[in-house]
Amino acid sequence: MQRVRALRRSGWQLLKSSCQGASKQVNSSSWLRRNYSQGPGSFGLLFDIDGVLVRGKTLIPAAKQCFKNLVDRHGNYRVPVVFVTNAGNCMRQAKAEHLSRLLEVEVSPEQVMLSHSPLRMFTQFHKMRVLVSGQGPVEEVAHNLGFEDVVTIDMLRDAYPVLDVVDHDRRPKDGIPPNKGLRPIDAVILFGEPIRWETNLQLIVDVLLTSGNPDNSWNSMQNPHIPVLACNMDLLWMAEAKNPRFGHGMFLVCLESLYKKVTGCELKYEALIGKPSVVTYNYAELLIRQQAERLGWTTPVKTLYAIGDNPMADVYGANLYNHYLQASRRTQADSSTDGAKGDLPERCSSILVCTGVYSRDQREPPADQTETVTEQRIFHGHRDFRFDPSLLQPSSLVQDVKEAVELVFQEEGWPLE
Repeated sequence: MQRVRALRRSGWQLLKSSCQGASKQVNSSSWLRRNYSQGPGSFGLLFDIDGVLVRGKTLIPAAKQCFKNLVDRHGNYRVPVVFVTNAGNCMRQAKAEHLSRLLEVEVSPEQVMLSHSPLRMFTQFHKMRVLVSGQGPVEEVAHNLGFEDVVTIDMLRDAYPVLDVVDHDRRPKDGIPPNKGLRPIDAVILFGEPIRWETNLQLIVDVLLTSGNPDNSWNSMQNPHIPVLACNMDLLWMAEAKNPRFGHGMFLVCLESLYKKVTGCELKYEALIGKPSVVTYNYAELLIRQQAERLGWTTPVKTLYAIGDNPMADVYGANLYNHYLQASRRTQADSSTDGAKGDLPERCSSILVCTGVYSRDQREPPADQTETVTEQRIFHGHRDFRFDPSLLQPSSLVQDVKEAVELVFQEEGWPLE
């Protein structure tokens, strides 16, 4: 918990400085004032995207309807809203523009939190040479997060042409080209599932077993290996297909299994980021608090409502963060030595919708609300997270995001417009 608090303090300073820097270029403060209705309040909304607002590239109809309740007749937001997704294959600006078009309301990059967003707080790695894995503009994303020396899988393949040989068509055709060599890799950052799993799995294992220098021979006794930071632990996610698709969590399972099979040791993570990590929700709360300040709200945000479709990512994460909040309140006596703690919300409420990974079409909801809504015998969470069935139980179960927002407004005593 001490580490989370330290990251939270540094994250708030980064948010304030980034907002000040942005104001010189795009006047972020004026955007927030222009796009939010003034009024008292003490809650914020955290929206998952896939399975809640969209299925693949298709908008879920209830999403557009629910946002009519979140903006006034001028299109200004009535409450702080942050979109928290485990996706990470794009820039925040691109995701904000995509959501703006679909929802027909203006979404700012300041409202978008991708799985890798908290990496801005991991400044101790920003000057290291990092190998990044994923798809999309991963090099641009890494630089945008503050990393200064970035190596992509393709750059590594180009430097060491004989490493990637599973696909015969990608093997060198005219003899064995010489290695170009690279300075050793200091850390590995896993942004999301890659396109060619076999290539990324092979080269990442190469880097881990050679202390970051594939010119060296494998050393299965190299323990500990160089730091690994992973974003997005979703085993499954929901697109247009009737059944869930493999997510980055499945890729991590493969990497962990291969590493242990070769070395006999467990792959160790320096950090696991993205839902259900507490660090992710802590960072999301900082974004909510920033927006509440721009709204002119004088009372602290007391309640966060996390709306999602994935019991393991969204519900488990929100409930885990709620436990963190309760533990912080129990140690309120130490608040004099931790100034950030007094600003924490009182609770985080999880709301599960049935339009994505969890669906009433696939299983009957429990007759008793105290029963869990997911299969307890199969744990879809990451290896490093303790399986606690109680954390899979949402505060509320609704059909779709429109019902979720209506429920929140009813609980908060806010009128629907």
